[in-house]
Amino acid sequence: MPIFERPPLETLMPARERWTPIYLEHGRIEVDDSSVKWIGADRTVFRLPVASLSVLMLGPGTTVTHAAMKACAESNTLVCWVGAEGLHFYAAGVTPTHDNERARRQAELACVPSKRDAVARRMFALRFGPDVPVDRAAVKELRGMEGRRVKALYAELGTKYGVTWKGRNYTPDNWDLADGINRAVSAANAALYSLTTAVVCSLGYLPALGFIHTASMRAFVLDIADIYKPETSLVAAFETFGLNPQATEDDAIARLKFHIEDRRMLARMPSDIEKLLEGS
Repeated sequence: MPIFERPPLETLMPARERWTPIYLEHGRIEVDDSSVKWIGADRTVFRLPVASLSVLMLGPGTTVTHAAMKACAESNTLVCWVGAEGLHFYAAGVTPTHDNERARRQAELACVPSKRDAVARRMFALRFGPDVPVDRAAVKELRGMEGRRVKALYAELGTKYGVTWKGRNYTPDNWDLADGINRAVSAANAALYSLTTAVVCSLGYLPALGFIHTASMRAFVLDIADIYKPETSLVAAFETFGLNPQATEDDAIARLKFHIEDRRMLARMPSDIEKLLEGS
């Protein structure tokens, strides 16, 4: 007789109606009686309504029992393994959606060139704003326009926050050779990618199937995250170094958390993705 009874499919809450993500660190998740329970290292104990959660984000120092993972899977609850404060994404479990409708819709749009370009144009429209028409330009041309826009944005942010900007220059294999602002931008962007991946996976979309980006295994994540960079990760990095030239990457990530919450990004992102993928 199983401890945690698998809920009937018709009783599970749809992914779009589930609660926002819950982040946990330094503790243990296990099944106790008929529910999933969190036991924190600080002796905090509470039950997790896993069938109502959109995603369970497990941070450092977290352990989870086999029975608890089985309960999450049977409740269609996504479990992600992430870094401290959820700002690095390592792995994810089963998708929380009841079916693959969103994945099939995304695949259909990505595989038909005219539909793929239509979605890409809507993504560029969000980046450029209403004053820049995108309907008549080829997607390749729009990519070039985006590159020039971002380059100008870096210079603008450097001037606004008093940060010396010599261009985007870093390599992951030689992290310490990059200057402080480049390391801050990279760290803040990586954190933004992590949160975006959790949202994309929790909604049942395919992280690897992009419309502007194509080759990366997280092409769709990059497509979506790039929309929010100017108001979150880039502002956080330049603002942090403008206030303190000796700031670290962790300081930039702490500032990023403020901008993500202030801009209500986790609430806006699911709605924005739905609008981008509809109407093609």
